[in-house]
Amino acid sequence: MSAQAVAYRHSDPYFTVYRIPKWRARLYKFLSAGVWGFLPGSWQRRFSAFYANVYNQPFTKRLIKPYIHYYYRNANYLDNFLPPEGKTNFNSFQDFFIRQFKELPQNESEWVWPCEGLLCDERKMAASAISKVKQDTRHLHTIFGLDPGVIPEDYSFTNVFLHNKNYHRIHAPVNGIITRIQHIPGDLVVLRPWIYKEDPSLPAFRNERYNVDITDEEGKVWYLSIVGGPAVGNIALPEYIKEGYRVEKLEEIALFYLGSTCCMAAPRAPRFHECNSFVEVGASY
Repeated sequence: MSAQAVAYRHSDPYFTVYRIPKWRARLYKFLSAGVWGFLPGSWQRRFSAFYANVYNQPFTKRLIKPYIHYYYRNANYLDNFLPPEGKTNFNSFQDFFIRQFKELPQNESEWVWPCEGLLCDERKMAASAISKVKQDTRHLHTIFGLDPGVIPEDYSFTNVFLHNKNYHRIHAPVNGIITRIQHIPGDLVVLRPWIYKEDPSLPAFRNERYNVDITDEEGKVWYLSIVGGPAVGNIALPEYIKEGYRVEKLEEIALFYLGSTCCMAAPRAPRFHECNSFVEVGASY
């Protein structure tokens, strides 16, 4: 039985949500969390760094054009982006992966989505929102490195899965001050939400991540958790992203080198998107 791709109504008519049989989801979950996830973290990171380095090699730039042809209906998709780090050309697939906007999206809304991808989980930060990880029961606060009760229960939790084809930079959802930065070491289990049918956010509880809190102009805190997955060579924060820094809406706060998920706990619920819809950087939250 093959995986099915189910179309979902949103701004991209070619967006799909994959459905796979339960038996296959359980098998993939076992291989990811039960086998790969129990390898020593140093082994996971060493393999991931090796894998990521392959995509830094010059020969991988030959993958870019066929990749764009396969995943994007617009043959001129890359015209919207620049190579990273001031380069004049995309010299490897990794350069394409961490591409930069030529011009950031424009939106007058006070609150915007910080990333692009599949909104695979959306719920309230209520006490009942818990997950089983390595036999322990963990609250959603665990993702953000905080004790239960710190984030108000009426806050909305969202998890956006970034597929390999998605843009992999994270931007500020609001204007505000960075009030906390925290690095949490952890595993690098597979992130793809369709293999965790009961809890698509399970990897965010156990994987390596950076947590960044932004206090907005109304004094409300927006909690972001930038979560790595297999083959992540690095999660990079710009040097200027430090506690006390005033960040402007849509200013870049992080980027991934292969594979990622971005979780957020926000004082407001999404107004225009629901679970299993596609969100874009700068779209109204």
